[in-house]
Amino acid sequence: MKLGEALVSVDLITPEQLKEALSRQVMFGGRIGTNLVELGFITEDDIVQFFSKYFKTPAVKPSALEDIAPEVIASLDAKFAEKYYMVPFRKERSRLHVAMLEPQTFDRLEEFRFMIGLDIVPYVMSELRLLYCLEKYYGIKRDLRFISVYDKISGAGAEIEKRAWQKEAVNVAEHFAVVRDRDQVIDILLNEATRVAARAAVFELHGSMVSGWKGRGITVEGFEDTLRDSSICEEVHRNKTLFRGKIPETPANAKLIDILHGVPQESCMLPIRFRDRDIGLLYVDNGNEKVLDAGLAYISTLVAMAEVSFEFILMRKKLYSVISLPQE
Repeated sequence: MKLGEALVSVDLITPEQLKEALSRQVMFGGRIGTNLVELGFITEDDIVQFFSKYFKTPAVKPSALEDIAPEVIASLDAKFAEKYYMVPFRKERSRLHVAMLEPQTFDRLEEFRFMIGLDIVPYVMSELRLLYCLEKYYGIKRDLRFISVYDKISGAGAEIEKRAWQKEAVNVAEHFAVVRDRDQVIDILLNEATRVAARAAVFELHGSMVSGWKGRGITVEGFEDTLRDSSICEEVHRNKTLFRGKIPETPANAKLIDILHGVPQESCMLPIRFRDRDIGLLYVDNGNEKVLDAGLAYISTLVAMAEVSFEFILMRKKLYSVISLPQE
């Protein structure tokens, strides 16, 4: 019996909740337990206790993971921990107590023992807590999606969630500061946007036309349309502000809806400006889910940084233009 079906069989979730979580898993990835917790259908503690019974393996206590000794962490290198989703938390002579997503078979544990020279004592944990530990102890970054959900279940609250994306934005600013051309700016913008949204695309504006520039999860190459009245592209361009909501199924939006393969639950579109002029539009959606407020705040910050980055490119060109190269 699959894990999700087993959860239904013991009445921890309903068949309808499992179906919704599986659909979300296809769209956004992550383990089924993570998606169930994210949807609010089950608590992290309940899912871990279920894992313990399902895999016949003890669950690690969260307190055991909060202050792990450096020498214990050093028992597994970062690549090994990331590859096998394992975090060591206690060491007793030749025995290493390790928290993991799914307890390994006896043969695999023997293989690990041979590889690291220690007997492995397995424990189960949630994906959310494992990713938190991999970042805390090994510096392996989580997607902002997992940061947001973990902060909520750990009681950290909205302020910590806000600080998470603000801290990330500082790191991204370093990349925006050294770009050499427009395509590099757009690549950074899209790569970061799709850390908090399922799909993203940038459209270029030129006169009364809008055309596809680049996309992640959306094929925009070859897209071209006029800025029609009542289209969301025209609305964002005209009002120079955010569109957030369900795309109206009107003829003006038909071409956009076509490349999106339907109308998402919620779409967001922001103008990208350079020297008081709209040069593009950033589009994001989360498929059949709404865009999280924290994610949208991060995306808005990304757009602002991209606009400054375009200025850097121009100033760099001006800087080099004043250099007189010797004639050969």
